[in-house]
Amino acid sequence: MSIDLTGDYFSLFGLPRRFALDDAALEAAWHALQAQVHPDRHAHLSDAEKRLSMQMATRVNEGFRTLRRPLDRAQYLLELAGVDAALETNTAMSPEFLMEQMEWREAVEEARDAAEAHELEELHRRLLHHAREVRSHLGSQLDDEHDYEAAADTVRRLMFIDKLQQEIDEALLALEN
Repeated sequence: MSIDLTGDYFSLFGLPRRFALDDAALEAAWHALQAQVHPDRHAHLSDAEKRLSMQMATRVNEGFRTLRRPLDRAQYLLELAGVDAALETNTAMSPEFLMEQMEWREAVEEARDAAEAHELEELHRRLLHHAREVRSHLGSQLDDEHDYEAAADTVRRLMFIDKLQQEIDEALLALEN
């Protein structure tokens, strides 16, 4: 039972440090590591060894949660590159992006107020497509161009898109109840 708790999550799972990630390889590596470090496998060991097992299992789970979600993975890559995305303090966005967000929000609000589930579902579908395009662009910024400042801006944009997606999901759920 030896796992390097000091390395980054990519090396922990034996994966290249890239935004584009093989989800199946991540899942397989996670299962393999869990099989090694799960605390139940080490219940018969000393307290110190049990604590170490718990630390390793926690590290493996944190790494898996971070790498499996594209937005979290992008933020982690920026962190590894030494770039502070200033997610809490830098909310400056281009006027075009802000206008686009206002239009999306108005459309969601109108569909929600009119209880138009079909329109909300259509907005949901369109927003998912848009998010895929933005994530693809983010992948190019991180993996190909290594333009971390631009990637930080794209991460902030994706956060807006994710929030809007949640609002649509909540509106659909409210209509179902």
